[in-house]
Amino acid sequence: MRTPSLRQARWLAHSAGVRAPAAMRGWLATPGSLTARLVAHSRAFRVQKVRQAGALCLADEAEALGLARRQRVWEREVLLRCDGRPAVYGHTVVPLDATAHDWPLFSALGERSLGTTLFYDPLVRRGRLEFARIRPGHPLLARVRAALGPEADNALADPDATYYARRCVYRRRQGLLLVTEVFLPAVLDLAPAATNMNLK
Repeated sequence: MRTPSLRQARWLAHSAGVRAPAAMRGWLATPGSLTARLVAHSRAFRVQKVRQAGALCLADEAEALGLARRQRVWEREVLLRCDGRPAVYGHTVVPLDATAHDWPLFSALGERSLGTTLFYDPLVRRGRLEFARIRPGHPLLARVRAALGPEADNALADPDATYYARRCVYRRRQGLLLVTEVFLPAVLDLAPAATNMNLK
């Protein structure tokens, strides 16, 4: 039986607390829009929508949203791809009591970036970033693997590795929305697009 510690991560208020390598800390602590930084570090950026439907939220997520227990939410899963490679897994949950008035564009995002709507909507209030080490056994990693499908063995080559994530709660009107981003190993290979072009 897995211990409860594997089912929940320890979320911290500062990126240094997760003891990530320096290069990864730079990505974790990205100010502003992560999407914008990924775009600047790739010649071809794509948001791949994996799933958007009702689902049971994780225990970590219920706590972050102030829910008394795990319950059904609206869930959105995406892979952020830079030059074809999956660099970040994004997992968004919205409580079912949120309305279209709270999040008018959420249901129609498709493969558009959620970040572009969150950062440029004056009604959105961003909470505090939190950071965690995601270890094997955490259910979020199982979701990452499922999202990657046949690519999982290459994108997550070491089954015993620790991965790094950050999350943030956003508020718009009365609605809450939690975005969790898990950084995949390929993100460490990215360089500014201008540098990539000069190397051709």
